[in-house]
Amino acid sequence: MVLSQRKIASQGWLRYAEMVVERAGVLDDDTAELLVKAFAAVPRDSFVDPGFVPRAKDDDALPIGYGQTISKPSTVARMLALIGLRPGMRVLEIGCGSGYCSAVMAAAGADVFAVEVVGLLAQKTRRLLDQLNFQNILIRRGDGRKGWIEHAPYDAIVISAAFGAVEPELVAQLKNPGGRMVAPIGNTRGQILSLWEAKGGGVTLYQLEPCNFVEGQ
Repeated sequence: MVLSQRKIASQGWLRYAEMVVERAGVLDDDTAELLVKAFAAVPRDSFVDPGFVPRAKDDDALPIGYGQTISKPSTVARMLALIGLRPGMRVLEIGCGSGYCSAVMAAAGADVFAVEVVGLLAQKTRRLLDQLNFQNILIRRGDGRKGWIEHAPYDAIVISAAFGAVEPELVAQLKNPGGRMVAPIGNTRGQILSLWEAKGGGVTLYQLEPCNFVEGQ
């Protein structure tokens, strides 16, 4: 399923998407346009607990059960801009939660491989993505710290849970040159959004800004 098959859900979701991308500070016009269309095509209220549906358009992290949260949407947009999201990419998401970030990437035309450590949540998310007819997302239950080697290499890796460090085995699954990985590194005492860029046979790490994610299990 490519982006042209994912229609903007409503004018309300379009305005929400424009707000999210603006708050994320996406500077490249083509990337911003792609992200606006993708976010507008994936209503966030389908991915939050029923009690939080009235807050689905808030730029806040919200509970999704099992001790997990759906990330702040402007942070999701920031991460997707950092990996240079574009149609046709192969993207691995670690800690996919309710599947919202994976769905946005798929709506942008990416092929997504998603890993979620909480088994019941992974099952629930698979059912939801099936109901919404996302055919370009594979999801499995597992510890994503070592990635998903069967489908590597990836154009990008998005880690949606905070880890104290990233396994070299996971970094090695980036396409080189050109692969990018974005992740929050740290714990409840402090986290830094970080970017890895594979080039010249090696990987360069950039530490960007403070962030706040649920810690990886």
